[in-house]
Amino acid sequence: MSNVVRNGENAVNNATTSNTFGKSVESQAQMDDAAQAGASDVGAGERLNIYRLEPLAAPDDPRWDNAPGHGTLIVAARTSGDARIVAASKELDFMEVDAAPADDVTTVNASAFRDDKLYTVIEIEHGRAGLRRGIVEGTVSVDTIISVQV
Repeated sequence: MSNVVRNGENAVNNATTSNTFGKSVESQAQMDDAAQAGASDVGAGERLNIYRLEPLAAPDDPRWDNAPGHGTLIVAARTSGDARIVAASKELDFMEVDAAPADDVTTVNASAFRDDKLYTVIEIEHGRAGLRRGIVEGTVSVDTIISVQV
């Protein structure tokens, strides 16, 4: 999104803004959490929600070619978006094997769990105490990267 304004004046446009990114307490907490994406001790002691991640696309959908599915998962997380992040963090990453990624140094953004056309997220319980952030039920296979597929 551009911050360029057309107001009829002939002012010089340097396309900058005085906003500072990532300085709020909330932003700092989100960045700290993201650094530990699927860590179960993140947010320990807080009430979490239970989400079911279900495949949404048809089995012959070509999107599955780029991001293999893992079936249905039950995940404890803060939000539906966090549930996607937690699930994706359990997949094998390029950083963990001797393979070269295509667009980034991590494969977490290419996960099927992050694609709303492949997986839907359904909240099945809200505000439950005594949970650890992570996968409650289901498994995530490690053969998501071609070099480790059998």
